[in-house]
Amino acid sequence: MSRGLNWTRALADGDVGAVSPSVITADATLGDDTARLVAVVPDPKSPYHRARKGEVGLREGLSLAEAVTEAVTEDARLPDDRRRPIVAVVDVPSQAYGRIEELLGIHHALAVAVDAYASARTAGHPVITLIVGTALSGGFLAHGAQANQILALNDPGVMIHAMHKEAAAKVTLRTVDQLDELARRIPPLSYDVTDWAKLGLCDELLDVENAADPTGEDVRKAKDALTAAVGRARSGPRDLGNRLTSPGARQTRTASRRIREALAAQWK
Repeated sequence: MSRGLNWTRALADGDVGAVSPSVITADATLGDDTARLVAVVPDPKSPYHRARKGEVGLREGLSLAEAVTEAVTEDARLPDDRRRPIVAVVDVPSQAYGRIEELLGIHHALAVAVDAYASARTAGHPVITLIVGTALSGGFLAHGAQANQILALNDPGVMIHAMHKEAAAKVTLRTVDQLDELARRIPPLSYDVTDWAKLGLCDELLDVENAADPTGEDVRKAKDALTAAVGRARSGPRDLGNRLTSPGARQTRTASRRIREALAAQWK
């Protein structure tokens, strides 16, 4: 089951199209706007076996860039306030780890996806991320992290982090239980979405009835939240500075803020 697929279908006004078997798009009405939805979904028949469960791999990175760039190109002559919102519906377990991916340049494929989202945002497209499942590692960096606004479902099945918990325990030479104990005192180590929301990166947590298969009320609530996020994105800055100036960041990312201030002072 793919939460990304289920939510894209639920939010879409009509049919869901495909840039490739693992990257789908659709249109969704958000207030007075028609937004472009983009999601990565599993492709069990992918020739890249490391990217069959919804990972962002070579084909996914290029397809994301194609989907986003198409909207930017089509809207290039429109006034800024009419350029369509782009909504990244996110449920990605990671980037695709594999020898083939490394040999063929997965870093390039994911970089063009990042560049497409960032270019859309700086061109005036409100870029909104809706995290409905997992958002881990390079998969999230390529698909979702460049948004003006990031929304997430308040659900135990939502996980946002740099790596899977078992891998994090291994590289820190700890057990999973020890990592969980540390997470109770150090929010950035936590895998609980409510702890992640305290870091200043989350613009809204959404309580829904069924995160895996949204109800009609869930869809209405999500669309209302996305519409409000589009308004905030249009009236706010086009960079990502709000992630360091938000109330949450001022409280929990003091070290990051001090380091950036010191680097800026040295640069000047």
